[in-house]
Amino acid sequence: MLSRFFHWWERRLAASTTDRVVRPFEWGLEWAGTNGHGPDTDPEQVLAEWADLAVANSEEFFATPPTSDYTLLDGGAPAPERGRTLVFPSAYATPHAENNSVYARYFPAPHRRSRDGRPSPRRGVVVLPQWNADPEGHVALCGLLARAGVSALRLSLPYHDQRMPPELHRADFIVSSNVARTVQVCRQAVMDARRAIAWLAGQGYDRIGILGTSLGSCLAMLTTAHEPLIRAQALNHVSAYFADVVWEGLSTEHVRAGLESTIDLDRLRRLWLPISPYSYVDRVRHARTLLVYARYDLTFPVHLSLRLINEFRRRQVPFELAVLPCGHYTTGIAPFKYLDGYALIRFLRANL
Repeated sequence: MLSRFFHWWERRLAASTTDRVVRPFEWGLEWAGTNGHGPDTDPEQVLAEWADLAVANSEEFFATPPTSDYTLLDGGAPAPERGRTLVFPSAYATPHAENNSVYARYFPAPHRRSRDGRPSPRRGVVVLPQWNADPEGHVALCGLLARAGVSALRLSLPYHDQRMPPELHRADFIVSSNVARTVQVCRQAVMDARRAIAWLAGQGYDRIGILGTSLGSCLAMLTTAHEPLIRAQALNHVSAYFADVVWEGLSTEHVRAGLESTIDLDRLRRLWLPISPYSYVDRVRHARTLLVYARYDLTFPVHLSLRLINEFRRRQVPFELAVLPCGHYTTGIAPFKYLDGYALIRFLRANL
């Protein structure tokens, strides 16, 4: 009975979004290059070899050159709950100029000293919201983190907020039926997160974590797998494979509609392995991990979450687990958002 109720509620909440667009399938070779192949080579073969190489050489694929071009805007002494805006250039340049600047909102925690008078360790977290989060998404959570003594830096993902070009009204280019573009824009998000972490480290933060929700959770794990400065990751809604969520999830039915005319799930899964958490489970042993899933989730179907959890167990990678008594969309509704927020903040406080 509970399952039927939550599934009805999830579908009702999903249906309130009426501006989803089914876009045509594209291989997106212009985003990946031909990798030495001639113009007559099967594009799927080109992308399969490119994806295999990206996974095998992921350190190089996600390598992020440093920058000193950070600007923390004053904004006229904004209220602490609003945060201050940090701007820096993305390490990956896309054809859309608006998307090549990264915007983040910084919520510093008050400086504290230990009982013996010495400064306490400075704790900071990069926060990656969900796909199509509005500019206020996760802002309240960042404020709570700061009050709990953990500074938060909330990133706008590629093609979100100020980064969205005028021809878009949703962040369709980060998850889409363009195969190579999806990989490259998710790669861009990881590089942006790494530059944000570098900024925190430059500000004196010596205990750095990352928190991601839904799509942000996937991107957060990819970042942890390639960023040694991360000590703890809180992954809020998880799946082993990027392709499976798109193929089976409630929120991505329109993306599947554009894909399934040309490709099936098994082939797509291989092409999207570079952005799938499954590929990097062994690379996150250096960080404490919290995995969160929702018992009645239709967007990140539960069996996909359990597959990643079982992979952590099989490879004996330590983790903590939290199970929410709701679905994906209902996670953002009281009282479930408070349960979720408590689990995330408690974990990060304890492990940073």
